[in-house]
Amino acid sequence: MASFRSSPLLEKQRIFHGRDPDHVRAFLGSKEFRFNLSCRAAKQLDVRINGNYLPSLYVGYIQYGSPAEIRTNPARSDYWLQIPIREHIEAAVARESIICGPDCAAVSSPTTGFIIRTQGNGARFNISLNAAALSRHLTGLLGTAPTAPVEFAPAMDLTTGYGRSLAQNVCLAITDFERAGSMQWDAITISLFEQFIICRLLLSHPNNYMELLQRHERSVTPRDLRRAIDYMRANLAAPITIADIAKASGIAGRTLFQYFRDFRGTSPMRYLRDARFETVHDALKRAQPEQSVAELAMKWGFSHLGRFAVEYRKRFGESPSETLCGRHGAR
Repeated sequence: MASFRSSPLLEKQRIFHGRDPDHVRAFLGSKEFRFNLSCRAAKQLDVRINGNYLPSLYVGYIQYGSPAEIRTNPARSDYWLQIPIREHIEAAVARESIICGPDCAAVSSPTTGFIIRTQGNGARFNISLNAAALSRHLTGLLGTAPTAPVEFAPAMDLTTGYGRSLAQNVCLAITDFERAGSMQWDAITISLFEQFIICRLLLSHPNNYMELLQRHERSVTPRDLRRAIDYMRANLAAPITIADIAKASGIAGRTLFQYFRDFRGTSPMRYLRDARFETVHDALKRAQPEQSVAELAMKWGFSHLGRFAVEYRKRFGESPSETLCGRHGAR
């Protein structure tokens, strides 16, 4: 995972800061958490909770400043991913104890209960997933409503596969939030980020629906696939989801993933991203004199212009500005 400075992160997105134990307990208690620390540790207490709320999830930074223990109350119904930044942290999920750190995240499900114990600052990234949103994504992937809550394996390796991609994307998101000082993402970028976190979590991280999600469905007919692709291309400027594509095409989301992986060598959302790059490339070639790279890129869901420009050059052999200037020069 990327290295971050030792000072608190996301301070411009502050939710809570407290050094008084009673004040901290009262705030966390209002959020259905129980907070405990020793009298000796109280002198070091420096709780900071910073973050951004998206429609389906929360991405944030938390530290305690001192050794502490925090427990979830049964009233909480969200799922949590805890990614320590520097030190190792003990996480107890159900009856299993995990030592997580920069290379291993802890994953909790509301049906299992959750305890975190720290020996130091306790600094970490935390992602909270809305249970209703998770259920909607799962329904889209399965093609039918789930019959029981999702339960995830409590440990996630961050050095390989989805875990590695997750850590990289969370770090990029935190860097964006730090630089912008506030939430600057457009609706398409938010939708893509949420789908990457939730859909790939369901498809890649062990859970009680993994067997169903990996089971092969009926063969996809050319007409089915055409409906899916036509819907995607007709909605390139909208924050569409896998559930939307599944509903429009009549193909379960898991089958869409299987088809695109087996026959296109990509995922549905990567195909959608490629189509958006093709569209913005064409738009730059046909741009009006008053149109800019930033305007056209953001119209098609590319809110981070630096990363957009780097990937654009890799794809088309020139920068977006060169494509635009070539068009204007031709005029």
